[in-house]
Formats: sequence, C-alpha cells, structure tokens
Amino acid sequence: MLAVRCHSHGPPENLSLDDIDKPSAGEKEALVEIYAASLNFPDGLQIRGKYQFQPDMPFIPGSEAAGIIREVSAGLAGFQAGDRVMATPGLGAFAEFAAVPARGLRKIPDNMDFPTAAAFPMVYTTSYYALKQRAQLQSGETLLVLGAGGGVGMAAVELGKIMGARVIAAAGSEEKLAFAQKLGADELVNYGDGCGDGEFKEKVKELTGGAGADVIYDPVGGDLFDQCCRCINWNGRLLVIGFTSGRIPAYKANLALLKGSSMVGVFLGRFRQEEPETYERNFRELLDMYGQGKIKPLITQRYPLRDYVSAFNVFTERRALGKVILEMKSE
Repeated sequence: MLAVRCHSHGPPENLSLDDIDKPSAGEKEALVEIYAASLNFPDGLQIRGKYQFQPDMPFIPGSEAAGIIREVSAGLAGFQAGDRVMATPGLGAFAEFAAVPARGLRKIPDNMDFPTAAAFPMVYTTSYYALKQRAQLQSGETLLVLGAGGGVGMAAVELGKIMGARVIAAAGSEEKLAFAQKLGADELVNYGDGCGDGEFKEKVKELTGGAGADVIYDPVGGDLFDQCCRCINWNGRLLVIGFTSGRIPAYKANLALLKGSSMVGVFLGRFRQEEPETYERNFRELLDMYGQGKIKPLITQRYPLRDYVSAFNVFTERRALGKVILEMKSE
C-alpha cells in the first residue's frame, strides 16, 4: 500500500510516499481501507517534532479518516467487513489502509459521505467539549472565536450559534472572516496587520459595550492571548485550545483576579480517556445535529494522496479555511 511516512522531523517536503506492506488487524482492531483523511494543525507540529506526543520513526501521520472495514479481528464486537466507518487511529491515517482499534471506530450515517466523515470527529468534538463542558456557554452570552476560519474555529462558530450565543468571529484576513460570516457569525474582527499594541482588545471591547467577551475560544495563543486576557468580561472563561501562533503565552494571575475570569484548558484526548461516557454522549448529540442539518464541516480543499506536500503547506502557509482533505478513493 502507499503511505505518507515521516523518517525525520522537518517540513512537509521531508516526508516520503512509500510503498509498504499493508497492516493487519490486531486484537480488537479492524483493517480499514481509507477513502479520505483529514489534515489538522497538530499533524504539522508532529512531523516537525513539536507536538506533545512524538511517535518513534518512521511513522505515518494522520489522526482521522473514513473508509470501509475490510477485515475484523477476533474480539471486535459491533463491526463487520463492509461497514462504512469514521476512523480515529491516532496515527496512520495518511495511507491506503490503517489498523484501527475499536475505540477509534464509528459507523458513518447513511447521509454522510467519506470526505465529510473524515472531517467531522476532531473539530466538532473538540469545540463542543470546549463550549459545553469547559466553558458552560449560556444562551445570550458573547462568544469570541479566534482562528474562526480554521477547522476548530469553524466548528466553534457553528456550535456557538446553535447554543444561543452572540458570536464574534476573529481571523487574520478578510477572506477568512467572510468564511466565518457564512457560518453565522454576528460580528467580525480582523487581527491581521495593524491589530497589535492592544488594538484587537479595543475592537472587542467596542463590540461588547466595554464589557468584553463572556467566553473566548483561543486556538492561536501568542500575542492575541495576551490581549484576550484584557478583553474578557467579569466571570469570563478563556479557553486554551492550542498555539497556532507558535508561542505558548503566560497567564497573568493579576488579570484573573481583577476580572474574576478563568483560564480553562481543553484537551480532547484526556477528556476522552477520563470521561468516555460524556465523550460518547457529546458525539451522539453532534451526529443528531448533523442529521438535522444544523452543522456540517465545510471542505474547501481536496488533494489526492500524492499531493500530500501541497495539503500540508495549506497549514504551513496559513491558508486553511474549514477542512482540508486527502482523498485516496472515490465512493
């Protein structure tokens, strides 16, 4: 089978497309023929050696995909060959086949195609967990979403509107803001050039009558995080999703004291491990929302597996809008 592999840390150009043996399904695993896989920002960090968890070399990157089960091992209940499934193997999605453990398999609804299924799990479960459990977002509150043009930002804007919030979408270009507006954002803030020295903070305060946002969803970090600490409302919750800016910021305790605000971490992997029943309930609710037409990942760029470098560079060059997909096969 063909697989994208990382033999040494570095840019996407360091990766190679190798012809290797197809894996076998281990205990309580299924062998999935992959039709589509989704790229996420952490994939780019991992191939550079900058992610929290680094696998041994060589490894196949990619954490979410969709396809058809071709074989199941003994002990795997609830699935059989021929099932259409979402797959979250942790690693190994950027290949023609992957061995996926039972906890990483979920049947695809009949009304969902493979690219949509590949783009669905991580961004929606992350954003729903962040807004529902971590922020306890209430109807009528103001939600500020940074990185609103990207995958998790897209999901946060959609879910924030469903949960009854007034959503301020923030992004680094007019193109990304136009994308966020299509998702239902109420207000837009461009934090591109000319938004330094506290200007972003002032724009948010202006849109909130000086109060600041009740909940801030931040996958960016860096200087914007510093400004978010100063434009959060009393009893506000600042959600730490990630650090696409490259700088992990420090949280100033005096600001938390003065504003009665909280910094709240959002780590989906640990949540899934520690609270599996709540995770599963969230996932079921998200699939219900999809079935009702309330949410749908917007796929803006699709690449064949051989164009993996171009797909990765969408993130390297900060051009990602919604979801970016590698397609191995068509339905």
